[in-house]
Amino acid sequence: MVDYILYENATGYALFKVAESEQVASFAEQYQQSVTDMGRFSRIVNLFAFLPFKTSEEALENINAVSEGALHATLLNFLEANCPKGSKLGVSEDKLAGAIQESLGFNCVKGKQVLELSRGIRAFFEKFVKELKSGDLEKAQLGLGHSYSRSKVKFNINRADNMVIQAICLLDQLDKDVNTFAMRVREWYSWHFPELVTVVPDNYQFARCAKIISDKSQLTADQLPQLEEIVGDADKAKEILEAAKTSMGFEISQLDMLSINQFADRVIHLSEYRTRLHEYLAKKMRDIAPNLSSLIGETVGARLISHAGSLTNLAKYPASTVQILGAEKALFRALKTRGNTPKYGLIYHSSFIGRATAKNKGRISRYLANKASIASRIDSFTEEPTTKFGEMLKEQVEERLKFYDEGTAPRKNIDCMKQVIEEMAQEKENKPEEEQPKRTPNRRSTPARKRTSKAAEEATPMEEEAEEPAKKKKTPAKKTPVKKAAAEEEAEEEAPVKKTPAKKKTPVKKAVVEEEAEEEEAPAKKTLAKKKTPVKKTPAKKTPKKVVEEEAMEEDA
Repeated sequence: MVDYILYENATGYALFKVAESEQVASFAEQYQQSVTDMGRFSRIVNLFAFLPFKTSEEALENINAVSEGALHATLLNFLEANCPKGSKLGVSEDKLAGAIQESLGFNCVKGKQVLELSRGIRAFFEKFVKELKSGDLEKAQLGLGHSYSRSKVKFNINRADNMVIQAICLLDQLDKDVNTFAMRVREWYSWHFPELVTVVPDNYQFARCAKIISDKSQLTADQLPQLEEIVGDADKAKEILEAAKTSMGFEISQLDMLSINQFADRVIHLSEYRTRLHEYLAKKMRDIAPNLSSLIGETVGARLISHAGSLTNLAKYPASTVQILGAEKALFRALKTRGNTPKYGLIYHSSFIGRATAKNKGRISRYLANKASIASRIDSFTEEPTTKFGEMLKEQVEERLKFYDEGTAPRKNIDCMKQVIEEMAQEKENKPEEEQPKRTPNRRSTPARKRTSKAAEEATPMEEEAEEPAKKKKTPAKKTPVKKAAAEEEAEEEAPVKKTPAKKKTPVKKAVVEEEAEEEEAPAKKTLAKKKTPVKKTPAKKTPKKVVEEEAMEEDA
């Protein structure tokens, strides 16, 4: 039993009221026929409220919220204003139904009944909303679909990794294709000049030599500089010339030679493009994963990222998964047959495993996978890209190899990481010092030195006298605080005051000195009164007061 149906559309939100829910629940034949007839279907469902989207941006925000199962503020206000509380609301999206029920407390229902009603509403939606003209709904759906797709592609967090993934896949495909084409050139041209294969074993050099030599009978000493440039050795160039004179290959027509030259030219271009693509991949890897590239190389690191799907996914993998990444078939076959599991996957192509002995290949692969996992996490989550961590991890792997061969104890990982962090912190400290060398002394200066030039010009003579003892406080030792206070009093007071150095050592006297430094512009009399009250606490002060009182009483009499 459903009272209302919520329908999300490219044009806005619509709320439909169900009139005959019992018939819909029973799936009678009349209802099935009414889905194809607007007159019959309008007796079952009626449009109760409709809220159109004002702009395309608002439509995109709402459709993103619906796809993520979140309750947008527009939909929240629409349901609060139109849907009565306590009624059953039919929602076709499970996540959205949960969000509505949690926020508004409606009893949200989803089932076959809601899906059948939504199917009928979708078919006659233009007729329910009279404001819509023919074709408006299709245009709104097309525009919203394009905007939604663009937003998903634009905010893809793995878009930088996609370039690396595509580049390494193309590089692997080019390696296979270039190898196949080069073997075809060698086989094809060997019918005419079979000795060239033994002299020039490299595929790229062979294709270039085949294009320059072409017909072996026309090869002369004038072409030796070109051959020497390709081969890189004068002796090999002369050997090619001598082999062409005594070759056992048969003669071929000019048309066949033209086909061979065209195919060799294509192989040369593919090989050169493969070199440029490798340089592009190395540059992208240094930008995206500098530490992983420094540790195991650009090609192996790119293969790991490609197999994991993204750098973020690779960072989430544990070291045990990184170790056998690329050997899944061998792993499951070993688990099925209860055999030995593989020791390495894609990281086998790293130079460290090739340098290790047979008994230590499994150990070094496990250690290398651990360091690769750390490097990928640093590259994925760090804000400032750097290669220092990757270089330090590479040094650790080198030390581990020496430990397996010679027994030299390697450094601990925590010590190495602390060293790198300290070096980076030191570099950060050195950069601002070079740019702004005057900041350091200003931070250590006293408050008197921080004053501006205008304040120094406008300062009173009393302030200038107070600054002089403040500067002198740094030079003398702490054993003579009485002399400091005496110097301040002499600079500030014009009238002489009796001072007892034994009594000025009390903390009360120190507080008085601090107050006098803050109130530099106060009259000298007030400062004298403040100083005399805490210092002279002896009853000798009472005698002059009594004399003054007696004299006043005599004058009154």
